[in-house]
Amino acid sequence: MPQATGEPTRQYPDGRHQPAPGLPSTADTAATRTDTELLIAASVLLADAALAARQAGADLTGALTGGRFALQALRRPAWALGAALSCVRALTSPAGLGFGPNGGVIGELARAAGNVTRRRPAAVAMAVDAFALRIEAATVTHPNLDTAHARRLTGAVVAGDRLEAARALHALVERLGVTRALTTVSPVIMELLALTGLLDENPVNDGFSWVTLAGGVPTTDPFLGLPSSLLKFLNPGPGRAERADPDPILAKVLGTSRNDIVSYVNDIGALGNHGLVLLRRVACTDGSERHVLLLPGTSFALLSNSTPQDLVGAFDGCLRTDTTYTRAAKKLLRRAGVPAGSELMLVGHSLGGLTAMNLAADVDVASQYRVSHVITLGSPIDAKRPADHTTRVISLVNKHDVIPMLDGRGPAAPHDIPDHWVELAWLDESYDYPLSHAPQAYSDSLRGDLAHYREQVNALIRCYDGEITGNQPYTLRDR
Repeated sequence: MPQATGEPTRQYPDGRHQPAPGLPSTADTAATRTDTELLIAASVLLADAALAARQAGADLTGALTGGRFALQALRRPAWALGAALSCVRALTSPAGLGFGPNGGVIGELARAAGNVTRRRPAAVAMAVDAFALRIEAATVTHPNLDTAHARRLTGAVVAGDRLEAARALHALVERLGVTRALTTVSPVIMELLALTGLLDENPVNDGFSWVTLAGGVPTTDPFLGLPSSLLKFLNPGPGRAERADPDPILAKVLGTSRNDIVSYVNDIGALGNHGLVLLRRVACTDGSERHVLLLPGTSFALLSNSTPQDLVGAFDGCLRTDTTYTRAAKKLLRRAGVPAGSELMLVGHSLGGLTAMNLAADVDVASQYRVSHVITLGSPIDAKRPADHTTRVISLVNKHDVIPMLDGRGPAAPHDIPDHWVELAWLDESYDYPLSHAPQAYSDSLRGDLAHYREQVNALIRCYDGEITGNQPYTLRDR
């Protein structure tokens, strides 16, 4: 049975409430919430201290290796020697910054040498503790992380013991299978990746960890440190949009469509993930004509295919806004002749939700059309922002779903979304990924015990009520 975030009770038809089976009482829940909040608050303080220590190391390194210091050393050599010794002591002493040089050519070379020789600065020690507290906070609300096998894995990663972590991961997969093991660690996947990058000998991939610690979206991969800019070479297509005819199944689904979030999710499911999207024209009850663009998610069959809905496109959409999917969708809007100034609602699942936010963040799109609503399902959009601040963003998240957490804001992350956004999150019975990520899982939850969420979303999009006067599928291609 789905459980809405922050709602640990079950409501019966007669209005009575009692704790759902397996859930704590109200008093226990309050204590647990307090403990979780304390863990998160402590992790924030440690993260801030780690970032400050890292910056202090960069400042000291810059002062010690800069041209101004060299000039002063020529004028006052005795003072310069004392200052240099003090800086070196602060940068390398266990009582100071540990081994904290970084920044600039000399600082980065020293940092790389420290990584290879496993000399860890104090900033890294505090960052590790901050991530460990985040993991512990997630364990409080996700009991599957509290099992012996899961704790063995998280403990090994926090300790930087890669061999033991590999053994623990193998044991977890052997016991649970790949999908359930992935689902088990999904609430802390970003923390585990950040710790892996921070505690290995590779100095190039540390940026992923520090950006994750600060609450940003990493622009490098956690293993090799490769920049996301390389994705534009893997996903360079200009995008193309062609009108398509619906097959009988899609035509039947579209025949029952209406302005309802469950209907939109079912439409997206019927579109599939082989390049089809849908542009809908609505004669609204207030006399206006509005448009809805439905954007399905990723095909996992191949790393790359001839459509924008592939794995390469998914990574690209997460890290950049100008992607093949967005370019093809913009050509669709132009080809369909959507009038300038028209109100437009974008609804997307997974990569489709990312693309919806990327379109809303595109200044050209925002200046040509009035993007009134963006609705996403299972999409990692929390670090993205629409160009028009009046755009209503509605994010629906199944907390068993791995994908929405890839933006770095998992259930234990201390960073939040803008106050004017609407995020509706829950835990349901579709525990295993990828079932928990499927459009059908979201549809089932919203039609069932989370019908109040369905009503809430429908109330926010009521201006799109009216007669559907056009349902045109389009096939999007890379080229």
